[in-house]
Amino acid sequence: MRDEHAIVLDFLKHGKAGGKNDRLVQAIGKENFNLLELVAREGKHLKSGDEVYIGEGEREDVEFIKGRITIEELTGNASRELDYILEDLIEENDEKFVKFFNKAGPISTRQHSLELLPNVGKKHMWKIIEKRDIEEFSDLEDLKEKVSLLPDPKKLIKKRLKKELKGGCKRYIFTAPPRSEDKNKRIRYE
Repeated sequence: MRDEHAIVLDFLKHGKAGGKNDRLVQAIGKENFNLLELVAREGKHLKSGDEVYIGEGEREDVEFIKGRITIEELTGNASRELDYILEDLIEENDEKFVKFFNKAGPISTRQHSLELLPNVGKKHMWKIIEKRDIEEFSDLEDLKEKVSLLPDPKKLIKKRLKKELKGGCKRYIFTAPPRSEDKNKRIRYE
């Protein structure tokens, strides 16, 4: 689950304290929400919110990708920016998240994928399933309108993304588990 593009959360021109003098960039992938540390090319001055290409081939702004990181490894500035940037990414990836609500299935006989979202219990889950069986949701606003009393879907997704980026989840629905965790924890809803 590699990302082709990332959004800069923080740029540390002189690297981390006590570390190398790398031109360190903390970023989040646009497609798969991987938190990454990158090294910027010499002479590049990136700022929060900048989009950078990190795919295969020639990269204009990024020299190389150091690796994936967890939410705890973010700088203070990156942590603050993450909230705003996640909101923008949720808006951009509306189709992906609506697909989750339209296609999510049970994990076991006792739990459904929808229940992995914060504040979604059995009542909300059944209401979502009932409404999507009549007609699939067209976007997150449509979901919000059709399922009364459901907390704002964008906020639910943002909370879940942050939980997954922190690591330690039993199941992952929107991001890949950190490398140190079992890769079989990823739930497919596609």
